Amino acid sequence: MKKTDKIQHLAASWSDQSRLNGLDARYLGFFDLFNQQKYYESHDILEDLWLEQGKQGTNYGFYKGLIQLAGAFVHLQKGRLRPAGALLRLSKSYLSQYPQFHESVQLEAVFLMMAQWETALIDAPKVNPLNNLDSPSLELILR
Repeated sequence: MKKTDKIQHLAASWSDQSRLNGLDARYLGFFDLFNQQKYYESHDILEDLWLEQGKQGTNYGFYKGLIQLAGAFVHLQKGRLRPAGALLRLSKSYLSQYPQFHESVQLEAVFLMMAQWETALIDAPKVNPLNNLDSPSLELILR
């Protein structure tokens, strides 16, 4: 099965919810997978939407920032602390270009979560914060 076929099959899980709130199923899937600590899968599913949208899309940098956020936690799962910190910072640089509430996400809450993880990496640079902190969570605020 090709990667895009696998992603489309996976995204079908969120198609009903997508129809209800008008958000792409892959976008919804990103949050669900991220909150299940399936960071690699969340990265992949949103990357598919990001690549489809292209550089001219209004959410290009926003999706890129979320993809990098998931990538930071992939690195943490693999014990790569320094690359995780770098991706957290890069993610913030992309996400900070968007309004505080964007695409059903309260970015201030995301920045606070990211700061907690960055601080943990700085305070104990040889200790993986995945072993000490509660798993990160991202919330969609559907109106």
